[in-house]
Amino acid sequence: MAQAVKRLFPDVKLAIGPAIEDGFYYDFGKAEPFTPEDLARIEAVMREIAKADYPFERQEMGRADAVRFFRERAEPYKVEILEGIDAPRVSLYRQGEFIDLCRGPHVPSTGHVKHFKLLSSSGAYWRGDERNPMLQRIYGTAWLTQEELDRHVWRLEEAKKRDHRKLGRELDLFIFNEVSPGAPFWLPHGWTLVRELERFVREALDARGYQEISTPILVNKKLWEQSGHWEHFRENMFLVESEEQIFGLKPMNCPESTLVYRHALRSYRDLPLRFSDMGRLHRNERSGTLTGLFRVRQFTQDDAHIYCRPDQLQDEIRELLELVRDWYKTFALDPFFKLSTRPPKSMGTDEQWETAERALHDALKANGLAYDLNPGDGAFYGPKIDIDVLDALGRRWQLATIQIDFAQPDRFALEYIDTDGAPKRPVMVHRAIFGTFERFIGVLTEHYAGVFPTWLAPVQARVLPVSEKHAAYGRTVWEKLRAARVRAELDDRNEKLGYRIREAQIRKVPYMLVVGERESQNGTVSLRHRSGEDLGAVPLDRVLADLAREIGSRASSLTVGRS
Repeated sequence: MAQAVKRLFPDVKLAIGPAIEDGFYYDFGKAEPFTPEDLARIEAVMREIAKADYPFERQEMGRADAVRFFRERAEPYKVEILEGIDAPRVSLYRQGEFIDLCRGPHVPSTGHVKHFKLLSSSGAYWRGDERNPMLQRIYGTAWLTQEELDRHVWRLEEAKKRDHRKLGRELDLFIFNEVSPGAPFWLPHGWTLVRELERFVREALDARGYQEISTPILVNKKLWEQSGHWEHFRENMFLVESEEQIFGLKPMNCPESTLVYRHALRSYRDLPLRFSDMGRLHRNERSGTLTGLFRVRQFTQDDAHIYCRPDQLQDEIRELLELVRDWYKTFALDPFFKLSTRPPKSMGTDEQWETAERALHDALKANGLAYDLNPGDGAFYGPKIDIDVLDALGRRWQLATIQIDFAQPDRFALEYIDTDGAPKRPVMVHRAIFGTFERFIGVLTEHYAGVFPTWLAPVQARVLPVSEKHAAYGRTVWEKLRAARVRAELDDRNEKLGYRIREAQIRKVPYMLVVGERESQNGTVSLRHRSGEDLGAVPLDRVLADLAREIGSRASSLTVGRS
């Protein structure tokens, strides 16, 4: 790609072009952005280069010689890269008239790379720093076969259709406004999703002995200093000054949870204590990183903190891993596990970190779970298990986390009275399974393409009288649905029935109940699924019973009216 760009735009400057997941990009020093027409021309030249089958020829050069080589070619970004390399020699690769700095290795020749496509272009700061020049980045993808390339391009097109920002507008789920960047305004339909997920969480946690708490949003900086967040996380916090004191909007719940633990004397018999806290949090994310519901400044976590004795730690982690798998099954999401270990900046002793990392490893092993090692990506207070999910398009999203923390109990002097009457330190386990409700709803919206299962759908049924003279029976049906706690709407507008049916399908309403003369006489409804399937006349009582069963079981498919 860089060779093709240089042929078409000889004055551009070459920056960096790494491989990334499912593709690659290259950054170029160019004053004007690349246009879609430019990308088409570049891709055509790339195919000429592939057809020419230039061999990739590796050449070693002393670093100082390479600096001179690229300086003579007026490639300042390559010179800067070389000046930052701590090695006496570097490797360059030539293909035809083009030569570039690269570690390699490469395939034998350009003819081996046939199945590729350029996808998009955008601006990107040199080295990701907004103080540096703006470069022009081109994204592309390459695959071993045309079938794999076609499949990937289809996934990308499907992902555009499923974009939660697009569907959020079409389904009236949420909006954003410049008065509060990075904070969603939940509309009634979107807030229904939040409430249903909260209900799901509370039912599951109540059954497992969790106790829900609520803690303040605005907290004096003394707490953040004691917890270590002031040292390790202050740049991500929103700060407020009041009466010559500094307060912070809480970016996480854990320090306040320790105060709830500490307010009473705890015995070994009280443990484990499981406190859930679905509190609203704030993090000062840079405006350029905000992305719909996936990265926001204001969010709510399905957060919980477990305080247990050291001998209870393994059981608690194993139960959490089981809980993760059970919850994700409900949404047909496949989990993948990563063990993230001690970062360069951290709190706590070597022994504490070794104990915590070993406990997480043993729990994963005991549950028969394969995992990837993610060195140095733990929280500053403890290692963690990060959990990704695979959605309907095969994309991975990081959601859940399970973290072991010995540091906070030490910093807040948390104690329980053990069997020998002596005070001991509990272990603290942080965990969130959905992660944030905002991100989880964004993922679910794209995973389902907005076609939510009935229990989660903002509107579960819509009643459609055939004409005005059937409106009274339509209202009776609607009232019975509402009495049965079904989220139903009555659409008795003076519009053609076909138009109203299509609109309900566009809104992805699971069930349409059409009522006319025959239905009003027989106490039935003409039942239609959002897929367009017409199930004909079904007794209303049966529809109500089937809906109650489908919603109550949180079924993933539509079952009402099927024999």
